[in-house]
Amino acid sequence: MRGSALVILLAPASRARRAALPLALCVGLTAVLTACGEEPDPDAGTNGVGRLSATEIETKARAAAAGAKAVRLSGSLVSKGGTYKLNMRLNQTGATGSVVTKTSTFELLRVGDALYLKADAAFWTSAESDGGDQDDEKDDSGTGAADKLDDKYVKVPEGDPSYKQLRGFTEMNVLLRGLLELHGDIVKGDRSKVGGIRTVKVAGGAQGEGGTLDVSLEGTPYPLQFARGGGAGVVVLSDWNKPFPLTAPSKDETLDYGRQLPRTSD
Repeated sequence: MRGSALVILLAPASRARRAALPLALCVGLTAVLTACGEEPDPDAGTNGVGRLSATEIETKARAAAAGAKAVRLSGSLVSKGGTYKLNMRLNQTGATGSVVTKTSTFELLRVGDALYLKADAAFWTSAESDGGDQDDEKDDSGTGAADKLDDKYVKVPEGDPSYKQLRGFTEMNVLLRGLLELHGDIVKGDRSKVGGIRTVKVAGGAQGEGGTLDVSLEGTPYPLQFARGGGAGVVVLSDWNKPFPLTAPSKDETLDYGRQLPRTSD
């Protein structure tokens, strides 16, 4: 009888444990399935800009750019004057970098209002053939101006017709205002990455026909890439607020061209 009583006493506890085990498994499985079914927050760990409206994101990006002290701008621009490939570092007082067109490649350096252009002999040879008396540009040894100007800085006179055009490539605020302009109704796009940095897109028009801007979701909401509408170029903006050296060339690095500089459009 004692054995029977022991069995009777233990049986309910054993049955309770057996019933509790499936219940615990079900609870655990439900928690796992619920977690797996939840969509991850695309703005987790970001600066929160992605939660704003398209117009608010654009405003934040413009304000960040306007308050910046320096930026690197690289990519291509298509305008009425032709196609330009730029690789420029710009700040509030000047710029340095290169410009490539269909027919020429040259470097620009601006320190304050002083603007300098540097190019290879091929650039200056083309300039000589486009106008002017080449014989006037030769010294006693028969060496043309192109050879002398090869890889030298030429200071662009402020009165030269090309000064305004060339300076336009070195004006940080002017370039940013023009590049960051979206046309049409501003809409919010997908999340993406530019240079490994998470971004959110805002666009002018549903198809981006008015331009598409990638805005950083990390740190300050700087614009990191701008695709102009109609395939008119893509520009990457990086090195925000990163300082770089900007000094005028020495006299040994500089020569006087002596006449009107050549046009730089295609």
